Amino acid sequence: MLSLGGAFEYYDLFVMGYIGPGLVRSGLFTTGSASLFGLNGLATFVASTFTGLFVGALVLSVTADRFGRRAVFTWALLWYTASTCVMALQTSTRGVLVWRALTGLGLGVELVTIDTYIAELMPRRIRGRAFALNQVVQFSAVPLVALVAWLLVPRSPLGMDGWRWVVLAGSASAVLVWFIRRAVPESPRWLVANGRVAEAEAVTAAIERRVELDLGTSLPPPAQERGSPALRAPRSSLVRIFQPPYLARTLMLVVFNFAQTIGYYGFASWVPTLLIARGITTTTSLGYSFAIALAAPIGPALVMRFADNMDRRLQIVWSAAAIAAFGLLFATASGAGLVAVGVLLTCSNNWMSVAFHAYQSELFPTAIRARAVGFVYAWSRFSAIFTSLIIGFLLARFGTAGVFVFIAGAMLVAGGAVGLFGPPTRGLPLEQIAD
Repeated sequence: MLSLGGAFEYYDLFVMGYIGPGLVRSGLFTTGSASLFGLNGLATFVASTFTGLFVGALVLSVTADRFGRRAVFTWALLWYTASTCVMALQTSTRGVLVWRALTGLGLGVELVTIDTYIAELMPRRIRGRAFALNQVVQFSAVPLVALVAWLLVPRSPLGMDGWRWVVLAGSASAVLVWFIRRAVPESPRWLVANGRVAEAEAVTAAIERRVELDLGTSLPPPAQERGSPALRAPRSSLVRIFQPPYLARTLMLVVFNFAQTIGYYGFASWVPTLLIARGITTTTSLGYSFAIALAAPIGPALVMRFADNMDRRLQIVWSAAAIAAFGLLFATASGAGLVAVGVLLTCSNNWMSVAFHAYQSELFPTAIRARAVGFVYAWSRFSAIFTSLIIGFLLARFGTAGVFVFIAGAMLVAGGAVGLFGPPTRGLPLEQIAD
């Protein structure tokens, strides 16, 4: 159910890449930027999204530590759904940019909350697979938005621009909010950390009853593990992540996130536009983009087979190297080869996504987990603000080759940061990793 809520979020997040040609066609934006900070460039639309994501992750993630994972998950879902509907009705460039940034606020805190939620609910032996399954469901929204864009962006149903219909289609999530909220429990770890032990026991007992029903037998007594959570964690501030042993982890993840988003969103947010820059027509580019997007859930599905058997640091290093290599090939491929390389690049991107979403949510204690993840993840959003502007600038002057050389360099930095300075987490309880 968490993943289903996240799927609507991914639809909303990835819609910015697929409606790009429609925004250009409607006259609201232009493909390239005359200057690095040109307001009417398509890059500015992407940048406004990441501005909201940056503020949401950095500033609002504290609410998930303060009010609980369940409440913030629900209200953030409602917020970005409503603001997306308003954005779809805007008729000026400035109006679209403002409401897209406001949508990003909800998206930013939601992503952080889901990662924190899943890490705290899943047993250590399947934590990696749980994140992989989560992203299989979430990334299933990517081919959906690509298909809807392919069908609607070149057209104007009922006299309204197709890109507006694509955006409004994602607001269906509001209908399911109530049912999702009733289906997911609060994190027992968060309840314990806030002294609500009886509620934590009730949630855990309900989970145990379900497992006993599935297994048809009683569960063994719980094992006593090093680093078990205290009955009430002391109030902590974000300053704690700048103290040992978390300072090194924080700096490593800041560098990684700043670099990884260049490769990830540099491709995912620009696929149709990059194809058009290669001389492919708008309709054909959206068709190619749909074919590439079909691979989005495949990467996480394949990762499920080894997500908990391979150190997550190595997964990040190898996936970053693959992104760099396939990105450079994409800049020179053509025809069916272009789609094939795009599929491999998408799978590599999503492999890295599974690994780092699980990894960064494991490295901090429960009392500040959402804030810590929000802080380090915010730097990927901050990077993306300028990445989109730089890519629009590079695309206008150096073509797709210049864009992918830039991406390859960023992937070397991202993989190197984690490979050299990241601690191991595979098979360890969250409390032991935090200690």
